Amino acid sequence: MAELRLGPLLRYADGSSATVWVEASRPCAAEVRCADGAGGETQTFQVCGHHYALVPVTGLTPGTSSPYEVLLDGVRVWPLPDSPFPESVIRTPAEGDTVRVAFGSCRWAAPPHGEPDPVGQDALDTLAARIATDPDGERPDVLLLLGDQVYADETSPATRRWLAARRDLGDPPGSGVADYEEYTHLYYESWLDPEIRWLLSTVPTCMVFDDHDVIDDWNTSAAWVEDMRATPWWRERLLSGLMSYWVHQHLGNLSPAELDSDPLYAAVRETPDGTDELRAFACKADVDPASVRWSYRRDFGRVRLVMVDSRAARVLDEENRSMLAPGEERWVREQVLDGPGSYDHLLIGTSLPWLLPHLVHDAEAWNAALCRGERGARWARFGEDLRRRADLEHWAAFPASFEALVELIAEAGSGPDAPATVCVLSGDVHHAYIAEPRWPEGSGPDARVLQLTCSPVHNSIPLSIRLGFRFGWSAVGRFLGRRFAGHGACPQPSVDWRRTGGPWFGNQLMTLTLRGRSAGLRLEQARAVRGGKARLALVSESVLSEK
Repeated sequence: MAELRLGPLLRYADGSSATVWVEASRPCAAEVRCADGAGGETQTFQVCGHHYALVPVTGLTPGTSSPYEVLLDGVRVWPLPDSPFPESVIRTPAEGDTVRVAFGSCRWAAPPHGEPDPVGQDALDTLAARIATDPDGERPDVLLLLGDQVYADETSPATRRWLAARRDLGDPPGSGVADYEEYTHLYYESWLDPEIRWLLSTVPTCMVFDDHDVIDDWNTSAAWVEDMRATPWWRERLLSGLMSYWVHQHLGNLSPAELDSDPLYAAVRETPDGTDELRAFACKADVDPASVRWSYRRDFGRVRLVMVDSRAARVLDEENRSMLAPGEERWVREQVLDGPGSYDHLLIGTSLPWLLPHLVHDAEAWNAALCRGERGARWARFGEDLRRRADLEHWAAFPASFEALVELIAEAGSGPDAPATVCVLSGDVHHAYIAEPRWPEGSGPDARVLQLTCSPVHNSIPLSIRLGFRFGWSAVGRFLGRRFAGHGACPQPSVDWRRTGGPWFGNQLMTLTLRGRSAGLRLEQARAVRGGKARLALVSESVLSEK
């Protein structure tokens, strides 16, 4: 009999359809049945000895909440027997509904039950507990996970023990994951957490990778890639990372229509074992990143999300350095500008912040100039070493891409059909803040534009990060940054910006509440309360638009 190994994860949901992802223990028919008669069924596909299905659910009614169950070969496997959680439901939006978008990044898996948590309460665990306590209350309509869903290079003590039973950790890559099977263990560790498992079964999710999903500093520079390719273990780590990401995260980002037209999805499903097809795709993504698109678009009523791959789509040649390959940049532009007046709010998801503290921005632009050779070969070598040590690889480290995004946002946010808000949603930097750009007088967009950064969901926040980012926003930090920029002959950015909220440090989530042309923002942190439990405590709440 087939058993449910992982999932279900509710991924896509619109007014009449949804997709539900599962992993089974053997080949089988996976089925989703809803209480109102809606549902769907599909056969599992196989990758590296694992069996997965992304079940399309049809026949849903807009504006309803439908409890569902999962069956494998006709046997019910979800909800779990004696589950302490409410029924998992698929909520479908109706026209004009409020859209609540929760987002964050950087989540270490919670330790096994009974073991102390070295980084404090998990914001997703506490969100799950709040929804479970009041299942008919407010909940996100979608959860955006903006990178570092798993840590392939910073494994937990429990995972290191599991790896040590499998191979010698004295051999590279040591305690980091080495192959597809080890990646699957990371997802088990993270997504089998009971609270997380239930949360992901009942709140739709959109995901995108960042560096730790593969390795710290992934694709930071051409020299970094060359060094990594010279190591004997890197190729298998990378290919396995891309393959497991496609299976566990990327597929669920796509709509049913996109899945129907995806040649790789068709090829993997049509063969008894799709490993070779998926591995060939990962090889292509490694050799020719521009040939593969991980970015995607989702529309939630009159809210548009364009999720941008700011990690694998880079051009790393120092003379043509760009966050996005030309084709990728054109695609992003087309999605943002498609259908003027068709959305009231534009969300640009990118794991890496666009607007940083001024000192950090100028240091990254200066570093990019050094690595480009603006101050000679010796400074270029120093710049490359500094880039890797200090993680100087955000949008500011790609000056032309930074300015291209400035121009695109200004264009999308201007004119009679402009949205009320344009929000860039990011994570990565292990704290939260709000920054607001200011264009030169007379040239700015009509929409309100904001950088909303929220991280981590569940991770460490070293004192160096707290002190460094506070200083980075200070007047002294800004002055020092301009000195760096002057040394690299870096031009002033075409926009200025100011911090209007934060910095906040803790395990946290931000939630946007969007209705019509109004927008509100809430930041909540996971905090311990009596009895060893935790709750999400309100830290900040603000109105972004009242139109």
